Amino acid sequence: MTTLLIMCWEFFKTGLFAVGGGLATLPFLTQMQQKYNWFTAEELANMIAVGESTPGPIGVNMATYVGYSTYGIAGAVLATLSLVLPSLIIIMIIAKALDTYKNNKYIQNAFAVLRPAVTGLISAAGFAVLRIALFREANSFLASIHVTAVIFFAVLVFLTQWKKLKKVHPIAFIALGAVIGVIFQM
Repeated sequence: MTTLLIMCWEFFKTGLFAVGGGLATLPFLTQMQQKYNWFTAEELANMIAVGESTPGPIGVNMATYVGYSTYGIAGAVLATLSLVLPSLIIIMIIAKALDTYKNNKYIQNAFAVLRPAVTGLISAAGFAVLRIALFREANSFLASIHVTAVIFFAVLVFLTQWKKLKKVHPIAFIALGAVIGVIFQM
């Protein structure tokens, strides 16, 4: 029961401080992975991939997954509610106050300050995912490099910059990535 309360508290804190959307939850999820071992770094990377390609907010998808894998359906419901509850409370308070104070310079400045913070959180999450995808634990730097992942990443960057492919729908890239992932797992 204590671990369930800890999980709810961790997701409540994540929902409270991860301003900017689902990707802003990734640093908090990385910290949970390291502190509580509710999921591995590889499972986190897989959750991110699946969460980004499935409908719904990635943070909610991950909270549901972690809750379910730790405590079943009750854990999934509680983790998801714990993540969403702070936002719900804050939105109700802000909606009431914003109508009154929307032209206040302090409110406008607060939103201007939050934008770079959100950018930093999302960038940190991106670098964490990139590190997990491109490197593995090893005794030396060269041995830690996933050569196929680095090559795949370089090709992906090249393809996304190629003007002819900019007209291709993103779902095609997701499908291609899934096929390549299946091939490399065989």
